[in-house]
Order: sequence, then structure tokens, then C-alpha cells
Amino acid sequence: MPAFKRIEFSSPSLSFRKTTVQVDVLEKSPKEVTRVSWSVEGKPFYSTDCAKCFEEIEYSTARTSIYRKDGLELASPEHLAPVFLMWPGRSFNVNVLGGEVPMMDGSAVKFLFGLRRSAGVPEELGFYDAPVKAAWEFGYGCVRITPCEAFEVDYILDRPDLGGFKSAESVSIYSAEDLYNVFDARTFIFESDLKKAREAGLLSGVDETCGMVLGAGDERAYRVHQEPARHKILDLIGDLCFVRPALPKVRIEIVNGGHAVHRQILEKILPYAVR
Repeated sequence: MPAFKRIEFSSPSLSFRKTTVQVDVLEKSPKEVTRVSWSVEGKPFYSTDCAKCFEEIEYSTARTSIYRKDGLELASPEHLAPVFLMWPGRSFNVNVLGGEVPMMDGSAVKFLFGLRRSAGVPEELGFYDAPVKAAWEFGYGCVRITPCEAFEVDYILDRPDLGGFKSAESVSIYSAEDLYNVFDARTFIFESDLKKAREAGLLSGVDETCGMVLGAGDERAYRVHQEPARHKILDLIGDLCFVRPALPKVRIEIVNGGHAVHRQILEKILPYAVR
């Protein structure tokens, strides 16, 4: 069994005032298959070296991605899962205490900084071919997927029901540096949506440290350019790479997406991800 360095992250989550995730950074070993293994309360949940088993996991969405298997529930891995893309030559054991990954500041960058000290310099990213061509519309938006030489995303948020809120961003990811520029974007919620969620007894764990609460004209609060759309790209990457810590070679164009739409995209790409 290879030696490891354990990193622990704690913060509020969507439902709890404090949750914790432990990440073991395993020493490199030629005898070990590179993988990310996820556990809940110490019980094995899913491992990326058994990617075909991913299809056995029940999935649902709320304001996060929720996975269920054998009576266990794992929620909100989409901000942590992308970080493992930075080290495709390493293996990690992840143990989620309480079933929800902590929100931290609502981005992936604090997970990155914590692991960087033990995992070392980010490596060359891993990609896989996914010759997918697909397009569809839904009630409030649309998706288009085409093959590409790396991983590219155009993401548009257009909410006329919220005072004409718009955010749009395009990214092309070829390297770890390109990926880092997405990691810094925080999750967000609109003031009206937060009020409705609180009235319904939801989001009881989060506070102002867990992301952004947006009203009209809040662009000045952005930490990075077009932060809401950029964070949606982070969510998309997290939803796609949970199954396997590598990126598909596709270009994805989305208008008004979310976790449910990301799941539909993954279903198109999944046959190539689990090979």
C-alpha cells in the first residue's frame, strides 16, 4: 500500500453548518493504477478505475449534483472533482464525511491550493477522444456539442426574469494554466432565489463565505471576468470529470444550462469516457 499525505478541508455545505472531506494524496507507484476513489463516511462509493460502474450510480439534481449507491449519498463533488485533473499521474482517496463536500469559498481554487503542496507541480492534462455531434433545445436554452482538438466551452446565462441579467464566457482548455483560470470562479445565487430557498427550508448550511449572492448590477463584486458564466463552466467540468479525471475533446455551447443539462451532455459523452 503506497504512503500518503492526508489533507482535510472543512466548511459549511449546502445543508450543514460544517462538513469535512479528507483527501489522501498517494505516493506515485508504477504498480498502482491512476485513479480517484470516493468514499462516504469511510465506505467505498466509486472509483474512477472502475468507470463502467459509474452507470450503476443513481443521479439526481437540486442546486448540486447528487449521487446515490447502496444506501450512500454523495452530494456536491463538482467543485472538488476538477482539481484531480491537474495530476493525471497520481492517485487520490477521497472520504466525504456527512455526505456533502464542503463549499469552501464556492470555487475550486482552495482545494487546489491545499493539494498543490502535497501533490506537487500540476502535470500535463489528460484528454480522450469523444467524436460526439449533438444539439438540442429545452424550455429556456439549448446545447450544441461538436468534436474538437481539446476542450472548449461557450457558456451563456441570460435571465430576463431577473432584470435582464446576463453573463457569457468562452474558454479553451489545453493546459493546467487554462484550467486554473476557471477554478477561481465562485458559485452564486440570486437574492430572489435565495429567499425562496430559505423559505422552503433549503440552503440552511451556507453563509456569505460560500459564494456570491447576486442582485442587479453586481459585476463589481466579481473576482474574475464574467464570474457567473465561468463558474458554470467549472460546474460543467466537475460534472463531466467525476466519472474519469480527464477531459473529452469536444466543443460545448450552452445557453442557460445547469446540472441537469450537464448530465444530459455527459450521457452523450459517457460511452467514450468509460472505455
